[in-house]
Parts: sequence; C-alpha cells; structure tokens
Amino acid sequence: MVVVALAAIAFAVFQPIQVLPRLRLAPGYALVDQTGATVTSEDARGAITLYTFVPLGCDDACDAVESTMRQVRSRVESGVDLGGTPFRVVTIVLDPDPDLADVDRARAAIDADWPWLSGSDGQIENVVGLGFRRSTDVDVFAPSYALVDGLGMIRGEYRYLTLTGDADKLVRHIDVLGGELRNDGGFASFAYEAAHAFQCYP
Repeated sequence: MVVVALAAIAFAVFQPIQVLPRLRLAPGYALVDQTGATVTSEDARGAITLYTFVPLGCDDACDAVESTMRQVRSRVESGVDLGGTPFRVVTIVLDPDPDLADVDRARAAIDADWPWLSGSDGQIENVVGLGFRRSTDVDVFAPSYALVDGLGMIRGEYRYLTLTGDADKLVRHIDVLGGELRNDGGFASFAYEAAHAFQCYP
C-alpha cells in the first residue's frame, strides 16, 4: 500500500505524462459559411478543431489571429502526430448576419477547408457567448481560441497573451492531445486516465 501511495505521489509530482483538461462540452450549432453552405457542430465530430472568434472589422488584430491560425494549421499538419485524427480550423464571425462575400473572395479560394461561420445575433450569442463563454461585443475585441476534441469536448481555452507565442502554445497543446489520442487503448490508456485524475496539465 505504501508503494502504491508513493508511486501515486511521484506520478502527481513529476508528471511523466501530461494531458489537456476536459473542460466541458462545446456548444452545438448550425451556422452558415462563406460559401452560403450550412455547417454544423456534427461536421466536427471525429476531428480536432481549433476555433477562433472575430469581428470582421478588427484590422491588425484580426490579421494576427488569422496568421496564428495559419501557422498552427501548417505546423500541426507537417509535424504533429495526431494518430490519424483530422485537424481543422474554424473562425466564427461575431457580427450578426454579416456579408461574407469579401471573406469568400479573399480566403475561400485559398482555404476551402477553413470555414468562416456566421449567424443571427441570437445564434452568435448562444454559440459564442453562452457556449464558448466569449464576449460577443464587436467593439471590444480580444483574440481568443478554443480547442475541441473529436468527441466535442473543449480541451483548451486561450484568451490571454503569455510569454510563449500563441502559435507555439497551441501547437504544443495539440501535440499533448495527440499523445493522448495515440495511446487511447491498452495499458497506456490507464496511465493517461491517471494523468487526468492527478490533473497533470501543461
């Protein structure tokens, strides 16, 4: 019994395995993308999805968010092993019922797999405000991201600038999630569940 207790303490202190917390379920939605097609939360099932939330007219701040999303997508696709799980990026536009024609012209031809989603004021408030717990005020914009796993669970929320760049931190956390996905079975899965129990978070 003493050995088990010491092993548990050592696991908690040294954290040989790290995992991302299971925060809560991501909100369900049915929104419209820049091509006019309806995209639902069910389309994200089975994929890791990185969400961000922006108003259309935030200029440099939006450019920085878009650059971060591009960097993360490129680095994950080229250097992170997610055990065969797809990775996708999604932007939810905070302006109610905006004209996404400019987004379509500027981005859809280059990023056909990067949906920019919009909806009514009520839909945006329900999805972003209540579900993702982000401000929907287009006049007070602060960059933020949410990482959702293939089961629809929010595994990371990122709202504040840190010494580590946003792209570096997001890629590192997606890599942590990849380790959990690659070991989702057999004896290793017990170790990862222990890491959740001891809150071995990065």
